Amino acid sequence: MKRILTPIFVVLAVSAAATTVLAADYDRYERGYPPSSPPPRAAYPPPVQHGVHGQGYFVGHLGIFSPNNEDPEAGGGGLGDYDSGGSFDFGFGSRVLPVLAIEGTFGGYGADVGSNDVTVVPLTFGVRLIVPNPIIEPYVGGGMGLYLAHLEEPVNGIDDSDSTVGGYLSLGLDAWLNQRVALNFEGRYHFVEPQFEGNGGSFDVNVGGWTASMGVRISF
Repeated sequence: MKRILTPIFVVLAVSAAATTVLAADYDRYERGYPPSSPPPRAAYPPPVQHGVHGQGYFVGHLGIFSPNNEDPEAGGGGLGDYDSGGSFDFGFGSRVLPVLAIEGTFGGYGADVGSNDVTVVPLTFGVRLIVPNPIIEPYVGGGMGLYLAHLEEPVNGIDDSDSTVGGYLSLGLDAWLNQRVALNFEGRYHFVEPQFEGNGGSFDVNVGGWTASMGVRISF
């Protein structure tokens, strides 16, 4: 009888010890030690900041102005004999959709040749259609607004200012350095034809042309 009971007691003792160990482990598990699951290896990347709906931004440029090549005719026509000049602009906008932004800009450009000088100050509102991308974003755009122009051509008796409605088309790209700051490259062609007084008459002068500029775009 003792030979039969001895193995049973041994089995029961081993079973009791194993149950005690398992119970202790279970209690530690329930209390969070060791952790119930390992921590994630890496956090999910944040969304592309410059593509967020309603994202506002500031933009500013410095560049050059290349006048149109229309030949001037006694103070009228275009700026075909003018040299290239400088340009600048800055403004604020909003990324209303990942593929669409609206913006307002204020700027200026000018050119001269000899004693002749032209200065134009555009105040415009426009839109941009964007190809979304985390790093390089090309776009096309266009807009219109008020253009303030001053033309001085002593030979033609012109020293006058005028304001008129004009417009522009643009082509550019943003090269994003991080989630909020991008280098911006943009070309705009301005369409504007104010009227100036000189030598007893009025002249419609095309003071438009290309501005090619480089700047920054900073998201809020």
